[in-house]
Amino acid sequence: MTTYRVGRLITPDDVLESAWIQVVDSDILAYGRRSEGMPADGKRPEDLGDVTVVPGFVDIHTHGGGGSSYSTTDPEEARKVAAFHAKHGTTTTMASLVTGPLDLLASQTACLADLVTDGIINGVHLEGPFLSEARCGAHEPTLLRDPVADDVAKVLSEAVRMVTIAPELEHGLDAIRQVVDAGAVAALGHTDATYEQMIAGADAGATVATHLFNGMRPFHHRDPGPVGAAINDERLLLEVINDGMHLDPQVVRVALAAAGVHRIALITDAMEATGMGDGRYKIGDLEVDVKDGLATLAHGSKSIAGSTLTMDVAFRNAVKAGTSLVDASRMASTTPAQAFGWYDVGAIETGRRADLVLLDDDYTVQKVMRAGAWLD
Repeated sequence: MTTYRVGRLITPDDVLESAWIQVVDSDILAYGRRSEGMPADGKRPEDLGDVTVVPGFVDIHTHGGGGSSYSTTDPEEARKVAAFHAKHGTTTTMASLVTGPLDLLASQTACLADLVTDGIINGVHLEGPFLSEARCGAHEPTLLRDPVADDVAKVLSEAVRMVTIAPELEHGLDAIRQVVDAGAVAALGHTDATYEQMIAGADAGATVATHLFNGMRPFHHRDPGPVGAAINDERLLLEVINDGMHLDPQVVRVALAAAGVHRIALITDAMEATGMGDGRYKIGDLEVDVKDGLATLAHGSKSIAGSTLTMDVAFRNAVKAGTSLVDASRMASTTPAQAFGWYDVGAIETGRRADLVLLDDDYTVQKVMRAGAWLD
């Protein structure tokens, strides 16, 4: 058991100044303000300095980072991705796969299943191939397909925790029901749906909108489309890529005002170039050019192709745009964790896993704890 002195702790409801937190094994045992007393356990508390401590970030949508990708059949490459993002404070994550042949997706999922078993990742997110060709973004259009039952069954497994589906596809609503019946989360995205088709997707059981605004028919005041439906339907969690490039900060502000922090999850949608600088990379089999941090397809539509964002930057962007520390922490950790039923992580509360991120005055990561152990 170790007690730490810290500058401040961000809990789900408050900012505790001049705080302390006690960790035993892998869990949070207790915490509070030093002015209200500290536990007397017979050991000298460890002083971590004037840091802000937030819960470990929860990223439900990421493809790669640090020069590696989750779209692989090499478990060591996948572990490198998780380790890279962990250093940026992401202690809970899902591995997102881009569109590919069904057999390849099944093989990649089988590879990642070992990481799920080992607790490195919390599941696999299939972002394709059941998407709209009109809004495919950085997904190979020739590999997209209607989600007939047999094809959906081929890629579902215990490791698959979320599947993105365009609800307007012929078998889209049936596929949503099939995914939900299998115990996974159905997400609506890469869609050209009407407002009504998007609502029908939620009626069928979908509970997530994949990267709100991106990969969707644009909002129009006479045709609200999938964006308007996603914002209005309180059953849907809204993923937001808060890098200042996918969305103007004022658009994020609009979404936050309309939906609130309990329905918005900050995500990275990061690809292998994250942390690697400008140059040419790949997402799936598609070549991507990165310049000044913006990733776009090297050929054809020049569409944005994932991001080079990390969760610490997404959190920092939110705070610097005026979001409170409590609300930014909720969007980066608590809200996504609750949406997937991961009640052991996502907040600084007694009994939860000791996943802690130490930030300096500029909200830059200084140190990360996962399950009670400091990461190198």
